[in-house]
Amino acid sequence: MKTRSGKTAGAIPRSHVRSNFPRQPITDLRANAVFLVGFMGAGKSSVGRALSERLNWMFEDLDDRIERRERRTVAEIFRQSGEPAFRRAEHSALQNVLDGLRDGARIIALGGGVYVHSNNATLLKSAGVPTVFLDAPVEELWQRCCNQASDAGTDRPLLRNPEQFRELYETRCRSYAKASLTIQTGGRTVDEIAAEIQQKLGLKKIELRVAQGEVE
Repeated sequence: MKTRSGKTAGAIPRSHVRSNFPRQPITDLRANAVFLVGFMGAGKSSVGRALSERLNWMFEDLDDRIERRERRTVAEIFRQSGEPAFRRAEHSALQNVLDGLRDGARIIALGGGVYVHSNNATLLKSAGVPTVFLDAPVEELWQRCCNQASDAGTDRPLLRNPEQFRELYETRCRSYAKASLTIQTGGRTVDEIAAEIQQKLGLKKIELRVAQGEVE
């Protein structure tokens, strides 16, 4: 499956992290949002974009929201502030997304570590929104990540050690498996995968999409 890279840079003053979690449960959102989870190379962003095009829903990558809020790239946050600071920003961004779901139907791709943290999984469950685990054989995930890194000219530490990559995948799969739906992506196109998600969740296309006061 071909994937499209797409993390954007940008970011700064640290955003305020909420401690009053969870807030009042969000209801009637099951048909209004889909959250894609999975390991590196699973195709969350590319499948999310394809699904949003099929449904005329909005698409967002949570990492992009974090970078806009923090005015730093994910890599910079990790390097300058450490993983705990990133995880706090990640949780705050996820809460912010959930708070805004009534503004319009959307597909959200989550970073590989979001769903493995219990506070995030609990937040999504309490919101009543569907989560879709995109899975593939670990060997294929490894190759996809290597190809993406090569195309982008980036250096990812986890791609230096295939055994470490496999171990992390196997550890995280225990959490991913708790998602509402699991979709196998190995050897398939993004359009095939998006069509299956739409069919299994009974998602409806909307003719007009309103975002930030504009009809698209």
